Amino acid sequence: MSESVGYTILLAKLVSVGLFVQFCLGQTNSLEGIRVHDAPNYTRVVFDTRSKTKYHVFMLDNPKRVVVDLDDTAKSQKLDPTQVESRVVAAIRRAERPQGSYRVVLDLKRAVKAPKTFALNPVRPYGHRLVVDLYWGSSEQKSVVQAQLDGQRDVVITIDAGHGGEDPGAIGVNKIFEKNVVLSIARGVKRHLDATKGFNAVLVRDGDYYVPLRKRPRLAREARSDFFVSIHADAFRSPAVSGASVYALSRKRATSETARWLVENENRSDLIGGVGKVVLDDYDDSVAEMLLDLSMDANLVHSIDAGETVLAALSEVARLHKGQLEQAGFVVLKSPDVPSILVETGYISNPNEARLLATSKYQQQIARAIANGVREYMRQNPPPGSLIAVLSDSETIRHLVKRGDTLSEIALRYDVSAAAIRSANRLRGNVIKTGEVLIIPRLGQES
Repeated sequence: MSESVGYTILLAKLVSVGLFVQFCLGQTNSLEGIRVHDAPNYTRVVFDTRSKTKYHVFMLDNPKRVVVDLDDTAKSQKLDPTQVESRVVAAIRRAERPQGSYRVVLDLKRAVKAPKTFALNPVRPYGHRLVVDLYWGSSEQKSVVQAQLDGQRDVVITIDAGHGGEDPGAIGVNKIFEKNVVLSIARGVKRHLDATKGFNAVLVRDGDYYVPLRKRPRLAREARSDFFVSIHADAFRSPAVSGASVYALSRKRATSETARWLVENENRSDLIGGVGKVVLDDYDDSVAEMLLDLSMDANLVHSIDAGETVLAALSEVARLHKGQLEQAGFVVLKSPDVPSILVETGYISNPNEARLLATSKYQQQIARAIANGVREYMRQNPPPGSLIAVLSDSETIRHLVKRGDTLSEIALRYDVSAAAIRSANRLRGNVIKTGEVLIIPRLGQES
């Protein structure tokens, strides 16, 4: 072989290698994972990619499909076969395409509207994401109509299980997801309240999907709720932090370092959950904000009182982080006309508490305690026109002792004597314990 021929072959090999390297460098993106979340009126499909990607989405019929083409993207080595449990997506098929693109086909069980798509920038714990929302119902969740019973309405309690869907919340030891723990607890609270005459409980979410933060209290208002409770099981930077807490809204500053830490993490959930840069225009008007603030100030008194009652009930089954109600600026508590509290059922960053919160038994103990606290507060403060307002005139009055309560103050509140309360409860002295339930004798029943 001549020297010129050898040089030509070597040059051809170098060109081939160069083109291959250029191709590899050009195809820097990869599909890392696919997740599916069913909400009440739409299904969200999320594509995790290594970097921001260009994409094309279109629909096909016979059979019904949604096709997602990702430009300059390859399958990641760690991409597992996608197992689908969805009311809308029957199966997910994938294949490499010419020119270095990658195609994902969503086989559908039902007709959907034109997909809504948007990209999300990295936010812990996720990288780049492409979101495809498949709607089949109206764009809004239906309001819950208050139940009527014998001409008197039920007390409506809205229960908000924090996080959900794309937002896992805190992740504890053994990959315990906050969103799963609190949904189980929220469902338990609903069961206990629904089993009580005169109560009707409403869940903000009843599945693994995300609801925007400001929409959560809005759903409570649309349901004409009398009370709103948001349930969480968060984490702190120190694994030593533990214990349950109850929060009401703070109009100024958070009441502790832990509260500030939680607010910063909870209030960023919309970025994680996939709301992106959506701004709700109804919260921008300065006059509306002023009226909102005035209404929230009046409502805050009721929220604090309710929070203290729930905290006392929790103290019966859980170790408390602090012995008193805390206040912080959680977005979900900013309802203008519904008393609202946020319950931190514990810290899954604490190994011992994480193991407890992962068990069904402890979840239901917490659920029962929250329900007990809500019931006690509503019975002590029955809304006008409600069935429990009528029942409170005929049923035994009970008072759940909160931190700072004294026998004399309780007697003054219910317009009975301290001696009558001691007699009804067989107390030997004036010492009462937080979490204790006292029978309050009615006028004319005092011994």
